[in-house]
Amino acid sequence: MKKALITGVTGQDGSYLAEFLLEKGYEVHGVIRRSSSYNQERLEDIMSAEEAEAIQNNENFHLHYGDVTDALNVTRLIGEIKPDEIYNLAAQSHVRVSFDMPGYTLDVDAKGTLNILEAVRILGLTEKTRVYQASTSELFGKVQEVPQSETTPFYPRSPYGVAKIYGFWITKNYRESYNMFAVNGILFNHESERRGETFVTRKITLAAARIAQQKQDKLYLGNLDSLRDWGYAKDYVECMWLILQHDKPEDFVIATGEMHSVREFVELAFKHVDIEIEWQGEGVEEKGINKATGEVIVEVDPKFFRPAEVEQLLGNPEKSKTLLNWNPTKTSFEDLVKVMVESDTEKVGKELFNRKMFD
Repeated sequence: MKKALITGVTGQDGSYLAEFLLEKGYEVHGVIRRSSSYNQERLEDIMSAEEAEAIQNNENFHLHYGDVTDALNVTRLIGEIKPDEIYNLAAQSHVRVSFDMPGYTLDVDAKGTLNILEAVRILGLTEKTRVYQASTSELFGKVQEVPQSETTPFYPRSPYGVAKIYGFWITKNYRESYNMFAVNGILFNHESERRGETFVTRKITLAAARIAQQKQDKLYLGNLDSLRDWGYAKDYVECMWLILQHDKPEDFVIATGEMHSVREFVELAFKHVDIEIEWQGEGVEEKGINKATGEVIVEVDPKFFRPAEVEQLLGNPEKSKTLLNWNPTKTSFEDLVKVMVESDTEKVGKELFNRKMFD
């Protein structure tokens, strides 16, 4: 039985990856940060809420307290578990927040990666342990070519992107310096019903559900013209695994090869709750109108603009498709939005029901 260690296991990608590896017959170890509030909702499909809260191990799934910024803790955990595979998914991954917390973003996204690689090296596990580093399309930032591939020059436009560049290059450096199987998966935007509620896609689908059920009046967004390559996180974790099964360590772009605007995402999300959006105005004055009622339900708020904007990101998944036999469009953009809206519609409905129960 192979052993896998996942940092960031309570996140969107970590929870899907844990499920995927357990289905493959792995013994899965997840690293969680200590919190005074319950932060393991995404793991409840893997283990019960009671088990997660008490950090009790079930047969093949084990949770450990830790933090990638704590080098001693990282080294101890890797030394005790001796994993065959490490998936470093821990990160401060909110781009806008990285402008407000650049130092913390650097500690987690850059130094955290170094701590893992150095632990594998000093523990003498370079022949045994394969390391996957979760990289990001934000490396490309102010894009130098369209689409972006594994050879496209980087030009990050946020503290998050800059910190992730260090993670990318230190992974490559350890691979070439110490003959480690250490690789980068350059993931373009990937979403799901488990995406955090502060991320723009989930913010949109939640708002569509709440507005349709008359629990919210408006949705406020930043740049509606931003173009992104959006895929389904559940599909992307399979590609992470395939990269570590490849016969040699290489870096791969993980993307769909399709690009859509935030405006398109909004239109499609509201369409799934039977609301047709009609746009009026331009720039910060642009508004989304409910065509049936004439109500303004979408507005632009400049506070959501980034200090340095990334206008478009479009990945070239050809290498992943050819060498890994991975299907980047297993879940279409339309199906992704539908899944998210349906999940949030159910969630909002339950919130309403529970509120009535206690009124």
